[in-house]
Amino acid sequence: MDNIYLEYNFTVSPKEPATEILIAELGAIGFESFVENENGVTAYIQKEEWNATILEDIFVLNSDEFSIEYNQKEVAQTNWNAEWEKNFSPIQVNNLVSIRAPFHENPNLKYDIIIEPKMSFGTGHHETTHMMIEHLLQLDLENKKVLDMGCGTGILAIFAEMKGAKPIDAIDIDNWCYENSLENVERNNCKNIDVYEGDSSLLINKEYEVIIANINRNILLMDMKVYTNCLAKKGTLLLSGFYEEDIPIIDAEVSKYGLKLETFIQKNNWVALKYNKE
Repeated sequence: MDNIYLEYNFTVSPKEPATEILIAELGAIGFESFVENENGVTAYIQKEEWNATILEDIFVLNSDEFSIEYNQKEVAQTNWNAEWEKNFSPIQVNNLVSIRAPFHENPNLKYDIIIEPKMSFGTGHHETTHMMIEHLLQLDLENKKVLDMGCGTGILAIFAEMKGAKPIDAIDIDNWCYENSLENVERNNCKNIDVYEGDSSLLINKEYEVIIANINRNILLMDMKVYTNCLAKKGTLLLSGFYEEDIPIIDAEVSKYGLKLETFIQKNNWVALKYNKE
């Protein structure tokens, strides 16, 4: 018997960054799949996982910065992959990196990453993932030990291996992201990536030469001491998942641990910072 789902259609204005925040919050409370459209996003949750007060604590719905309206209806099980395929187009970064699904044509760039993101974050379409790839393009990763924290689809860990990094740890607290990263690591024939489900508590007695953390601002601030303790001397810390106006508070926290901001990339108010450890 097919599962019964509830379909929520959200109309969001302005669309960004509210839609990204909304998807993240809905994913945290049990919504399983999302299809973005020109007006916002459609989100699905199994009826048995739903309750009448489920949206009460969704912060972005109560924000004065955005206007979000929604309606809901009951639907039979949806073919998520078909929906996803209709909405996922391949992208390229700096004419060097292609990010595509298995059914897209290979453009024969230097690096070719194949992913099926399902509902995990990190397709390369979002500004933060795109900027992190730009940073990684500039780094010498040959035989460097790398951590991809909050790995999502595993795309950044996969790219790090393509650039010669090893060994690589990829960690995400979300089970769906963990499973999806495992699938994408295998899909790209990676041999040097270990994927773990969990949080920063897994980083005890670990050391990395490059740490990638594309997570939301509050998690970064909470775990910054752990990240910097794990970073080797002369190591590089890449941070993203926040806005330009968050740079001062992020920089103040990172500076406590002796790291220096070297450069940053900005795209549509999102930023990605590169720090070096003395």
